[in-house]
Amino acid sequence: MIRAVILYILIIFAVRLMGKRQLGELQPSELVVTILVSNIATLPLEDTDIPLIVGITPILILVSFEVVMSKLSMRFPCVRRLVSGSPKIVIRGGKLDPDVVKELRFSVDDLMAALRGKDVFDISEVQFAIVETTGGLSVMKKQTEDDPTRSDMGLFPEDSDPPQIVAADGNILRSAANAVGLDEKKIEAVLKSCGAELSQVFLMTADESGSCYIVLRSGGEPITVKGAGK
Repeated sequence: MIRAVILYILIIFAVRLMGKRQLGELQPSELVVTILVSNIATLPLEDTDIPLIVGITPILILVSFEVVMSKLSMRFPCVRRLVSGSPKIVIRGGKLDPDVVKELRFSVDDLMAALRGKDVFDISEVQFAIVETTGGLSVMKKQTEDDPTRSDMGLFPEDSDPPQIVAADGNILRSAANAVGLDEKKIEAVLKSCGAELSQVFLMTADESGSCYIVLRSGGEPITVKGAGK
């Protein structure tokens, strides 16, 4: 049990040190390190005769090596291209490049599946598409096929950040509350105006305009308050 806890903490530390990426967004070097670390970590767990340090040492070495390589990749483009490769343009000007597709060893089914993952079911709608070094496909539709924006329709709403969770499970999240210009007194005042108390709050969000969305522990209809926090 002690070995498992130690290795668990070590792996969490290692993953945090390598950065916040989803598994599908890992660069090739990061994926290799992740696989090696997971395999090495199982050895002292499966065989208690193996000293724990035998598992810890190579994990720390691999993670340190990955951090160094990441720093070198950020500083030297040639190292970045060598380790991670470079993006490949598969569609340019609305035209598919078969040579690049073959170079990537993509089948037609692979390409269409990637396009469907971007909500594109007709390849003729694509103006530009590029395969990133992570293997993901980035797509830009043709202007005539893309969804219209609000500015296209002559609407120019004011830009604002999304609402923040300012309270959860009866506790105020002060950093988020401060980000939208609220403090404990203002939050309690908003709740009081709704006939609620902080201890009754399951979830409360607010935006920069002071509009709040409140869900109580007791359930029922959510409470929406417009601009009351300002």
